[in-house]
Amino acid sequence: MADELPMLVTQCLAGDEFSFSTLIERFRGQVYGLCYRMLGQREDAEDATQETFVRVAKNLHRWDPTRKFEPWLMTIAGNRCRTRLSKRKRRPTHFPLEVPIADDSVEVRKGHQMAEEINLALDGIRCEYRTAFQMFHFSEMGYAEIAADLKVPLGTVKTWVHRARREIVTTLQNRGVLCGKNDR
Repeated sequence: MADELPMLVTQCLAGDEFSFSTLIERFRGQVYGLCYRMLGQREDAEDATQETFVRVAKNLHRWDPTRKFEPWLMTIAGNRCRTRLSKRKRRPTHFPLEVPIADDSVEVRKGHQMAEEINLALDGIRCEYRTAFQMFHFSEMGYAEIAADLKVPLGTVKTWVHRARREIVTTLQNRGVLCGKNDR
């Protein structure tokens, strides 16, 4: 499957629309998942996913085939989300009064509430910390891979992820979502 990707990209660069559709289908779920986790709203995630693939179409010639495609793609998606988040901070936020939940069990509702709280906590931390945290936890990238993508030292990435975790925990404790002290 990974061996097919360079050929698929070559076909896309040659203007083959079917190949580009195949590329989108192959990665749409991952990109949407990242966008939804970062933005927390379905409509924004759909828009950011679409914007990501528009950027990919315009910049596919810049992808280095000696590097993995997914981190490159997810970096573009993350950048689209960060742009949307910065625009969101400049306009008033409107939250729906009721969140539709397919499964109304207590555990599912608590899980949705915790995810919302974590997303709110993520919005409040430094951009570098948030990016490293999301790449590590949501995109499941390794520290070395994140360091290469962000062009920073490995130790810096580890520090950013650690600080992001610490700040998220502190925020959740201050909001009363988590009990206990953050003694780390």
